[in-house]
Amino acid sequence: MRDAYHDELDALTVRLVEMTRLVRSAISRATTALLDADLHLAESVISHDEEVDRIFAEVETSIFDLMARQQPVAVDLRMIIAALRMGADLERMGDLAQHVAKVARLRHPESAVPPEMRATILEMGQVAERLVTKAGSCVASRDVETALELEADDDAMDRLHRRLFKVLMAPDWRYGVEPAIDVTLIGRYYERYADHAVRVARDVVYLVTGSRPHDVTAM
Repeated sequence: MRDAYHDELDALTVRLVEMTRLVRSAISRATTALLDADLHLAESVISHDEEVDRIFAEVETSIFDLMARQQPVAVDLRMIIAALRMGADLERMGDLAQHVAKVARLRHPESAVPPEMRATILEMGQVAERLVTKAGSCVASRDVETALELEADDDAMDRLHRRLFKVLMAPDWRYGVEPAIDVTLIGRYYERYADHAVRVARDVVYLVTGSRPHDVTAM
C-alpha cells in the first residue's frame, strides 16, 4: 500500500515536469508568433493551453485524493503542498504564453513589436525559456542549489523589462498609443512568466528543506 502511495507522489513530479516542458514550448512558440506575425503558430499556442490546464486538473485531483486517503505528514505533506502551488504557477505560465500569442493574433498580419524592440523581446523570450527549463530540472532533481540560482537568473528579465520602458518613455517614440500599450502588456507577460518560474524554484527549496529560500541562504 505504501509503495503505491509513493508511486502516486512520484507521478505528481512527472506531471509537473511535463507541465514545465509544455509551458516552455508555449512561450517559445508564442515569441516566434509575435515576432514573425505568424497567425497559425499563435492559434496553436492558444489552443494547446488546454493541455496544460488538463494536466493541472489531474494534479489537483490527485492531491485532493491523496490527502483524503493517506492523510500525509512531514515530507509527504510538503510534497503535496508544494506540488499544488507549483502546478498553479505553471498553469499561470501557460496562460501568460497564451496572452503573448493573443497579442500576435490581434495585430496580424502586422507585427505588434516595433523594429527597435524586436531584439529585446527576443531576448526576453530566451530568458523565459532558460528559466522554465532550469525550474523543470529542479523539480525533477530536487536540486536546492540550482533552485536558489533562479532568484539571480530572474534579474536578467527585470533588466530587459526596464529596457522596454526606457524606449517607450523616450521623447522620440513615434509609434503612437496602441503599440505602446501592446509592448507594455507583452513586457508584463514575460516578466510575470519569469516570476512564476522563480516561485516554482522556491517551492522546490521548501519541499526539500522545509524552509523558504531566504532562510536557506541565511544558514
